[in-house]
Amino acid sequence: MMLTDDKILHLSHVILKGLIGKKLIEVIEEEGKVRAEIKRAVISELKIGEEIDSVVRRKLQSFSRKIVEGSSEWEILYKKFFREEEVKRGRASG
Repeated sequence: MMLTDDKILHLSHVILKGLIGKKLIEVIEEEGKVRAEIKRAVISELKIGEEIDSVVRRKLQSFSRKIVEGSSEWEILYKKFFREEEVKRGRASG
């Protein structure tokens, strides 16, 4: 996971505070339960992002011609393949 547990916990507080502050939600549960659900969702999304990253990197490494990581070609292909994987998994619209 790219973020520490403390950072994710902090994010859950910031997200909840923002949602309440903008009156986008009304909390009817205990705030701790809501934060825990936000934290669970953030962790789930991070894991999916890591899985997609892994798939994309394997795909880029499978090319017969070596594509140097960090090159503009690598960056363009990485973004393209990442987006394709997101669409496959329902994370983004095609």
